[in-house]
Amino acid sequence: MSVDTVSLTGWGRTAPTTAVRFRPRTHEEAAAAVRGRGPRGVIARGLGRSPGDAAQNAGGSVLDLTGLARIGGVDAAGAVRCDAGVSLERLLRVLLPLGWLPPVVPGTGRVTVGGAIASDLPGLDHRRSGSFARHVSALELLTADGEVRTVLPGTVLFDATAGGLGLTGVILGATLRLRRVPTALMSVSTERAEDLDDLLARFTAGGDRLPYASAWIDLMARGRAAGRGILTRGEHATPDMRPAHAGRTLLSPRSGGARGRFRLPGCPPVPGGLFGPAPAALYNEVRYRGAPRARTGELRPVGAFFHAADAYPDANLLYGRGGLVRYRFTVGYGQEETLHRVVRRIAGRRSPAVRAVLQRFGAADPGGLSFAAPGWSLALDLPAALPGLARFLDDVDEEVAAAGGRVCLAKDSRMRPEAAAAMYPGLAGFQELRARLDPTEAFRSDLSRRLGL
Repeated sequence: MSVDTVSLTGWGRTAPTTAVRFRPRTHEEAAAAVRGRGPRGVIARGLGRSPGDAAQNAGGSVLDLTGLARIGGVDAAGAVRCDAGVSLERLLRVLLPLGWLPPVVPGTGRVTVGGAIASDLPGLDHRRSGSFARHVSALELLTADGEVRTVLPGTVLFDATAGGLGLTGVILGATLRLRRVPTALMSVSTERAEDLDDLLARFTAGGDRLPYASAWIDLMARGRAAGRGILTRGEHATPDMRPAHAGRTLLSPRSGGARGRFRLPGCPPVPGGLFGPAPAALYNEVRYRGAPRARTGELRPVGAFFHAADAYPDANLLYGRGGLVRYRFTVGYGQEETLHRVVRRIAGRRSPAVRAVLQRFGAADPGGLSFAAPGWSLALDLPAALPGLARFLDDVDEEVAAAGGRVCLAKDSRMRPEAAAAMYPGLAGFQELRARLDPTEAFRSDLSRRLGL
């Protein structure tokens, strides 16, 4: 097991802190690192794709699990056991040629299985499938005493670990229930909406006939065009939908990843950020006008559909030296006016938002700190160095909380503890369970200290 001292941030590159990093190759090495932890505790870390500080531990230890990356065989029931350090991108590449897909596919493949469970990530079909942990039939959890437990769904410990941000223990592996797919292609529908009301109506008009759906919103548009966007929906293509020349790509691993990757080799963060209000508005205008008014039946590879953003792995460098803040919140159905007000406030502020994704969520998941709940979810990225951003987002937090909504903890880098307590009614129970299971606070992170988790 290698050990070094490093400065770490989340993908947003805000608030770097220094920790001792352990890189175990076996469960025994991971257990030894937990038993030998220092007074500042330890937290697990995967690929570092959380935008905030959930996988940082200032002055303590960080357990880098990317060395635990074994994938077992798929059994007859469609279940696979894999290590926590396996990325969803690699899992998709391995499983797709066999006719299987991970149970929930979020917007990036560059997250580990352990991270997907600890964050209880939702996918584009949450209304049908729920979040990631709902499809875990067992997990292996390294607890504060250095022992590895098998934890099953329906138990208090499982529900606390799903979405628990690594604070109940270190997830070492899991057994996942997979989804059978007919091809490695998606049939995709795209349409433009003139404003937010039009976009919400289009989202709901088709019901869930096409299970996967998300929309990009132009948060620079104001006036009558406020909240205009592009709605993208998809379903798994059947063999009869394929073009004549695509026979060999039906379940090809080459069809599984994002295509056209654009990398900025050795590129430092752009001073001040690439996007000011004027360039961001121009970019959004071009993107909106360039989308088809309506198109159906477009075939895309599975990976290109789900993980289009992974084609730009260094996009976080374009937000300036201060990094980016990813703000993701959800409000319930019937609270659309709150969504309207937040969109209008962001547009009125002329904040250079070029990434903004709207989704619909279904039934809440059992995890006490799981983010997804029935309603609308909006995720957006903003340069962290924007003047007045902290106060502005504090005000939005209050509006979201007053509407019964919540901000995603796994993405957060700046929320106040009183806001988290107001948004997550299960927080007190989570804290009580942690106190019983881990009285010495073996598992800690910068996020847990900041929010008092």
